[in-house]
Amino acid sequence: MSEVLVTVSRGANLESVHRGSIAVVDLQGNLLFSVGDPGRSLYARSAFKPIQAVPLVESGAADHYGFNEHELAVCCGSHNGEPMHTRTVHSILDKLGFTEEALTCGVHPPYMKSTYEELLRSGGHPSPIHNNCSGNHAGLLALAKYMGSDPHLYRNPDHPVQLRVREMLRELAGVQEDEISSAVDGCGIPTLMLPLNRLAAAYAQLGDPSALAPERASAIKRVTGAMVAHPEMVSGTGEYDSDVTRVLGGKVIAKVGAEGVHCTALLNQGIGIALKIDDGNSRAAYPAALEVLRQLGVLASGEQQLLDAHLTPVVRNHLGETVGRIEPVFTLHKA
Repeated sequence: MSEVLVTVSRGANLESVHRGSIAVVDLQGNLLFSVGDPGRSLYARSAFKPIQAVPLVESGAADHYGFNEHELAVCCGSHNGEPMHTRTVHSILDKLGFTEEALTCGVHPPYMKSTYEELLRSGGHPSPIHNNCSGNHAGLLALAKYMGSDPHLYRNPDHPVQLRVREMLRELAGVQEDEISSAVDGCGIPTLMLPLNRLAAAYAQLGDPSALAPERASAIKRVTGAMVAHPEMVSGTGEYDSDVTRVLGGKVIAKVGAEGVHCTALLNQGIGIALKIDDGNSRAAYPAALEVLRQLGVLASGEQQLLDAHLTPVVRNHLGETVGRIEPVFTLHKA
């Protein structure tokens, strides 16, 4: 059963709670710590993106099309739609000989409010390039073209690209095919369901792939290395995933997924962390993810101070006044 992970106060009183589950897993797939139900099933959502990027490198497609680290990092991201993101995705599409109409991720406004306002002032309109998943879709397009499969159908569940990334998740997570189920994600591609502790196991492999085949280990290190070198491509200005990766300076990679999913890999340690907030609210996912790192001793005191706004965010009213706090309240249980 899930447990209360995060509370929300207004003034001196409790107003809301967010329940959920956490799994901390090592390279051998052993559960090290947990909260709630570490075996519960969940859709990986966008936490799947760094894993989806591994075949892009392992296949040779990234080298064939001359991907740089910025471009590889944005393929792993759920970006804000800032100019640095849209420029990078356009660069990928140019290398592939595609326009943004090839992206079938759908359209939503840029997550960055100032970017959206500037777009409207300039007479522009949101397009697929502003979708937070456009980098991920550009990477899938590159893999489809390189594999010689129809790039216009790359998001179909039975497309060779989707079968390839599904197999990558299965192998890294250490699950059988019948343990994974599929549905349609917000951007139209398949999202895969698996146990929380198996998703954490996949992130443990991202954290230390040294025991894997050399080609795969090299591909994973390039993916995680790009995320560390350019964390701003993974989410954006002021966002948790970018900030924690930058502040911790190569100790972790972090990736959010929709509906309160979050994953972290401890690099060079082979430890994976996955959590799920039951009500799907990301306002609880980020403090919970950072609190796990604090309890594991990953955060130095100076690093915790730099990230404190993410660890215990404040609640503000429409006047900008602080009226409450969002605080993690759980304790990791040793397995």
